[in-house]
Amino acid sequence: MTDHVTAPLEALDSSKDAALKRVSGTQQMLRRPNTQSFVKNAILARVSLQDLAAIGEFLEPIILRERMVLQEPKRHLEHIYFIESGLVSLRIVAAGSILETAVIGYRGAIGASLLVGGHLSTHQSVVLFSGSAHRIRVEDLRQVMNERPEIGEQLSRYDEALALHRAQAGLCGVRHGREKRLASWLCLASDAVDAQVLPVTHEYLSAVLGLRRAGVTETLNRFEEQGLIRKRRGVLQIDERKGLEQRACGCYKLISDAYACSECVSSAQRIIY
Repeated sequence: MTDHVTAPLEALDSSKDAALKRVSGTQQMLRRPNTQSFVKNAILARVSLQDLAAIGEFLEPIILRERMVLQEPKRHLEHIYFIESGLVSLRIVAAGSILETAVIGYRGAIGASLLVGGHLSTHQSVVLFSGSAHRIRVEDLRQVMNERPEIGEQLSRYDEALALHRAQAGLCGVRHGREKRLASWLCLASDAVDAQVLPVTHEYLSAVLGLRRAGVTETLNRFEEQGLIRKRRGVLQIDERKGLEQRACGCYKLISDAYACSECVSSAQRIIY
């Protein structure tokens, strides 16, 4: 089912050893003062130092490799993954076809919906861009959440934004044209990895968005002619972000605002308390 995912030319980490060193260092920093400065995952970075210390004892660093499957539909999830870097594709798989409903990067967690809702997954989660994450066993996280409710509140707010993302993606696929959908996907992926260079192919975009490959190529060529992006083999670079956002449909702003709102509410509450 993951054969549709084309491997990028370059991993986000330069080597396995470098990735291991960085992830291992992050795990040590979780136990130090001012640890929010060292945690890139937005959910973990928003919890209090005390809550982060409590959850940090159970977190396990893991390298995310291209095509790695983190979650399968209709199966119980053993771990929740807090993404530090890289990009994960959340998709529906049916009859050999895939339809992507969201992309998840450093702002999110894989499996949060199941933890909050308590039901089996209907989605598959596959690593698109390699990176790193911290994972925690579901039962350990439930225990920490019972003792530290703020962690559950953070996950719940994130899950609300993700639910809107999935629903809006479904509507977008029905209502909006190829150019708007491609521009939206590029902007959302760029936000998720906090980068302007995306190691993604025309074939992949065609498969997950349900578009003809020739149409994808035609649209990306037009974006390049307009100075919005540059194309290299297996890589797309965003050069004019504002212009690309103007080409995107309204779904992009709705989704982006939903994530921003969940983060702003959390920050405001921390200031109050």
